[in-house]
Parts: sequence; structure tokens; C-alpha cells
Amino acid sequence: MFSLSTALTLSTRNQLLIAFMLVLLMIITRSHHFAAMHNLPGASWAIFFLAGVYLRTFWSLPGFLALSWWLDFAAYTWGGASNFCLTPAYVFLLPAYASLWLAGRWYVGRYQFSWSTLKPLSLSILVGLTLCELFSSGGFYFFSGRFADTAWLEFVGRSLYYFPLYIESFLFYTGIAMVIHAAFVLIYQQYNMRSNAAG
Repeated sequence: MFSLSTALTLSTRNQLLIAFMLVLLMIITRSHHFAAMHNLPGASWAIFFLAGVYLRTFWSLPGFLALSWWLDFAAYTWGGASNFCLTPAYVFLLPAYASLWLAGRWYVGRYQFSWSTLKPLSLSILVGLTLCELFSSGGFYFFSGRFADTAWLEFVGRSLYYFPLYIESFLFYTGIAMVIHAAFVLIYQQYNMRSNAAG
């Protein structure tokens, strides 16, 4: 279960359960795959961050990268999705998603179940989101070949328009994860207190 001193430690079983839920969330919310089934915003950015926080193995990063690539490939090949985003700039998703995963890894080393955790959490989210936006949107804007004339001023304007939407969906999913996390920790603490009192 949880170790609640200063580090977040999960059993292999709990990590596998979290990995399964994140995989399911990516499959369901990768927008162009099941758009007719729901109106949920894409969860990919939050998934990579949460994988960095909760999954101890390095292989979670290439695993989720492979899953996102396969879902995109399936959508473009068999699903009839537009291939507008399938350009040489697609490779910039690797450092973009890795930035979020690394931000999650950095944060988990500073995690503690107290209000003071909000400072490193906020910093990791800010840095991770900013780098992800620069790599993903910047890579697409400057290297996709979809824009005839590129300019930094136009890129900034596009980012000011689209980036808040990505932040909103990221905070939606990470906020849900934080509430679930806090609930499980509080339940675990209550269980431990009762066990100690009974012992």
C-alpha cells in the first residue's frame, strides 16, 4: 500500500492497477478515436505526468509513447481520422510528453501528504506544461510544413489561444487524480489508526 512518511511508495499491484486505468483513459479520451462516444477532453498530457508520479518503472514512458503512437496510427490508417497532424513534426511529441513524465518524476521525489506539497507540485506542473507546449505546438508550428510563413509573434498568439485549453484539460484530470489520491490516503490513515488502537 502507501508509505506516507515523505515519499510516495506504491506496491507493484497498485502500480499495475494505476497503469491499467491510465491506459484505459488514454484509449477512451484520445480525441479522434472515440469522439462519438463522449465529449471528454484529451487526457494525454495528464496521463504522462501521472505516469511519472505513480509508476516507478522507466518503461512507463516508452510504453505510453508507443500506445499514443499506435492509437494515432490506427486512427489515421483505419479510423478515417484526418492526417493533418501527421507530419515530420510528430517526432516533437517525444520530448513534449517526456517533459511531462520527467516533471512528474521530479515532483514525486518531493511529495509529502501535506499542504506544503503544493509548491513543488505547482512548479513541476508549470515547467512540465510549458516545455510540453513549446515542444508540441512549437514543433508543429515551425516544422510541420503546414504553415507557409512562420513567425514567433504568430506562434505566441496561437499559444495564448490554444494553450489554456490544454491547461484546462490537464488540470481537470490531475485534479480528479488528486482528489482520489487524498481520499485513499485518508482512508488508509484511518485504517491504520484503528488497527493501532485495536492492537
